[in-house]
Amino acid sequence: MDIEVSELKERLDKGEKLHIIDVREEWENEEASIEGSTLVPLGDLPTRLDELENLKGEEVIVHCKSGGRSGRAKQYMTNQGFSNVRNLLGGMDAFSQL
Repeated sequence: MDIEVSELKERLDKGEKLHIIDVREEWENEEASIEGSTLVPLGDLPTRLDELENLKGEEVIVHCKSGGRSGRAKQYMTNQGFSNVRNLLGGMDAFSQL
């Protein structure tokens, strides 16, 4: 099940400790980012998956600019055994409108 930007914002405002993975490129992350997120560009995900191994049973929220790349990241991570990956619907485009 994916996540709406309003739910993410509400949970961040409450101070919840979330596992947020930004699959955009470094230059995109430098322009705008979600506080506390970890940058793992989509192209680097296969080689950096071991860094995320401890999150396999945890809720992981993936995001990109609009939801396309993070949708692919969600599919890939799910296929690699991650049990609760959620795509941020609308990505940073939608999040930055809040």
